[in-house]
Amino acid sequence: MSFTAKDVQALRQATGAGMMDCKKTLEETNGDLEAAKQLLREKGLAASAKRDDRENAQGVVALKLDGTVGALVELKCETDFVAASDHFKAEADALAELVHAKGTEATAERSEQLEELKITLKEKIELGDVVRIEAADDTILDSYEHIQGGRGVNSVLVEVRGGTQELAHDLAVHIAFARPKYLHRDEVPADVIDKERATLETITRNEGKPEQAVAKIVEGRLGGFFKDVVLLEQPYAKDDKQSIAQLIGSAEIVRFAQVEIG
Repeated sequence: MSFTAKDVQALRQATGAGMMDCKKTLEETNGDLEAAKQLLREKGLAASAKRDDRENAQGVVALKLDGTVGALVELKCETDFVAASDHFKAEADALAELVHAKGTEATAERSEQLEELKITLKEKIELGDVVRIEAADDTILDSYEHIQGGRGVNSVLVEVRGGTQELAHDLAVHIAFARPKYLHRDEVPADVIDKERATLETITRNEGKPEQAVAKIVEGRLGGFFKDVVLLEQPYAKDDKQSIAQLIGSAEIVRFAQVEIG
């Protein structure tokens, strides 16, 4: 049975063994992939566990903002140790540079480097969220990056029309810590609202509230839900006496993106 370079790569990915060991083992097993995996294990050359089954909740968020274009790339791994390594962070930065220059689909150009990184660092490593925002001629783009353990873990891009650079930056900082899911209330899916309303009805009834008052109480509490998840309705992090809508005044938040590890 013959084998190809793709078979060698698949064996490397499945076992974590070196390229020459994989090639030699495939030769010994006449291209039988499963037999090659078993032989590598017997030789002690394979990884002790399948990386695909591991949880990779650690990593880094690389941010690249230059002029009117911003990019966010989440590179995921298993441990803080790997996430903080120079090799890992450099790959995340390279991916962000690529996305900034060419677009989100350009990450495919570094698929080979990612495979090498998996083998070198012996962890489950994969791309997470990838975002690119190109601002319009009449808008401002700004960002915020929260650093932890020497790496970005929570990064934001926000595009604003009719406001200042300072306002855009303040909004990015707020978004990083308030974690809104939507910009406007009308962006919240109907099924999400229905589910929240049903939950609030159950809670309200369990509290023993009069049936005739349940609907009014639920609507009031639903307003609190919107303040949690809708950016324009959130209390401003630096002054909770005003909402984000009040903070921006006549300015407009065009869009925002947040990428956070975990």
